Amino acid sequence: MKLTFYGAAGEVTGSCLRVDHAGGSFLVDCGLFQGGCEADRKNREALDFDLSQIDFVLLTHAHLDHTGLVPRLVSLGFKGRFHATAATVDLLGVMLLDSAYIQEKEAEWALRNARSRKARRGAEQGPLYTVEQARASLRRLHAVDYGEPVVPGKGVRCWFRDAGHILGSAIIEIDIEEKGHARRLVASGDLGQPMRPVLQDPARIRAADYLCIESTYGNRAHRPFQSTLDELAQVLHRTLEVDGGNVIIPAFAVGRTQEILFVLADLVRSGRVPRLDVVVDSPMASMVTELTVRHDNLWDDETRELYAWVQHHADRFHLRFVQDAEESMALNAVQGGLVIVSASGMCDAGRVKHHLRHNIGRRECAIVIAGFQAAGTLGRRLVDGARQVTLFRERIPVRARIHTIGGLSAHADQPALLHWLRGFERPPRRTFIVHGEAAASAAFAEAIEGEFGWPEVAVAEPQTPYTLD
Repeated sequence: MKLTFYGAAGEVTGSCLRVDHAGGSFLVDCGLFQGGCEADRKNREALDFDLSQIDFVLLTHAHLDHTGLVPRLVSLGFKGRFHATAATVDLLGVMLLDSAYIQEKEAEWALRNARSRKARRGAEQGPLYTVEQARASLRRLHAVDYGEPVVPGKGVRCWFRDAGHILGSAIIEIDIEEKGHARRLVASGDLGQPMRPVLQDPARIRAADYLCIESTYGNRAHRPFQSTLDELAQVLHRTLEVDGGNVIIPAFAVGRTQEILFVLADLVRSGRVPRLDVVVDSPMASMVTELTVRHDNLWDDETRELYAWVQHHADRFHLRFVQDAEESMALNAVQGGLVIVSASGMCDAGRVKHHLRHNIGRRECAIVIAGFQAAGTLGRRLVDGARQVTLFRERIPVRARIHTIGGLSAHADQPALLHWLRGFERPPRRTFIVHGEAAASAAFAEAIEGEFGWPEVAVAEPQTPYTLD
């Protein structure tokens, strides 16, 4: 058996693991590279291998850094199926079409605004994939239930377990039979932080011969959740009630938006904030929230109780979802009193850029960063203290207060990752650290060795074949 990491090795985007074994080959995830000027080149150069050799693809969850190249894989000739949980299949029906639409629009914009021959040559490549290609890929999705044994190809049996990261996210246990005996590969996907709103905690795994584990926050601990709530309540009070400004929360449409809505509603229910006027300005986030309600069987008990409370207290927690562009633009005329939750979560695309443009230069406003910001993104520059930003070719001074509230992260921190690993009854023969920036992955590898003394713990190198005995 051989593993090759074609993404998310020394970085947090582009997840794609190729597994070659005696019975064939398959992929775990097929993600988009995001952030930085090299992302487009990397996405176009990705999947540069013989796709006829790939029998099927297993998808851990719906975030685009794990699924965003699915339509491109199909457009390049892949003929197999994609296996994912039912909730992930539902989410991808929204997310991949939205991603394709953005690809098409950005390609049109690049061609229209190309200033040089080099820029025009790049723009003439067209979109990474089209809406029609995304629709074609959706027909290849196969939904499975948590805990259901799946036989996707010769010599392979797998199980999807709840990862507690976003709706439908999964840890995948994969048994691969070679030479008369099976070896187990476990791909963690992205693991959620335990004791967080909406979803169940990550399932515990007892055994693996080989483990691939994420390390997004492998070198740090999140702030205690109660401290996060305290800080958010203070930001809301000062900005809305004292200064009279708006609070802008860039949020991923899938998972983060729904968790933020839970937290905001709970602050009102508990009396920490008297009332809130909350606007979700992201058509995709609106659709994903509807899907989240539809999959309420995946919620934890506290979320069910809060949802029932919200249904009877619209006067205190006023929530509306913005769909059309005109209504979105009208929000920019509102000078104060709003909490605007909008995508994208890293501030690099979508409607949130317009809200930042109209609010980031105002001292009475606040920007709340509530999720991981990849290197090279606008969100990362804000976190790192940028004093000026460029939005729609306009340089704007950063006068609004920037608050990084890391306790809302959907990714497990180092203590939570180590706690999850304690569920293993014996050490894996080899452990590969993936999905983390270099420093985070290296620190997490050291933490595993120091905490458990496991053998063969290494940070995965990109496009380096690892032969497993």
